[in-house]
Amino acid sequence: MAGTLPVTTSLLLDALRDERDQGGWRQFTDRYWPVLVGLGVHLGLTETDAADAAQWTLVEFLREFRAGRYQRGRGRLSAFVMGIAKNRIRAIRRQGAKRASGGADPLDEMDDATLQDVWEQQRRSVILQQAIAKLRELPKLSPASLQAFELVALRGVPAEEAARQAGISIDDVYLARHRCTRKLREIVEQLTAAWDEEE
Repeated sequence: MAGTLPVTTSLLLDALRDERDQGGWRQFTDRYWPVLVGLGVHLGLTETDAADAAQWTLVEFLREFRAGRYQRGRGRLSAFVMGIAKNRIRAIRRQGAKRASGGADPLDEMDDATLQDVWEQQRRSVILQQAIAKLRELPKLSPASLQAFELVALRGVPAEEAARQAGISIDDVYLARHRCTRKLREIVEQLTAAWDEEE
């Protein structure tokens, strides 16, 4: 829903404790699914295998969480989820390597800092995509302003061409870019703050 604040990690985890709360599971999945799929693809899985790894990771996390194996004071949630994902991705890659040639898996050589960097790249990408989707839902932005912003800021179309396509003046294109950029930055900050509350 437009204008709603993102759910904090604390609220998500509280909802996951209640086995009857399907909304909590859906929100948790919505948040982590695209990051996990992106992580798997970045680490060499096909889209299908990455989706399988993401699904397995989320279900395994829920089982571990409800069994009390994740405790917030002992580390970041992302590190816990990433550890589960890494094991699943490694297992899928090893299956593929056996079918293909059987060489060493570069994932075995990857240190935690590098894996964390890949996770962060995926997370930032997901946050930006979600922020753009929320921006599109805002009722105060006219379709022409939003179109002009997307053309200029996201696709690199020159302002004159964006003005022609959106049916507005060049001055209005610059105004739309300014307003939308400011609002997009605010949404990204809100989403990032909800994610960052993981310590």
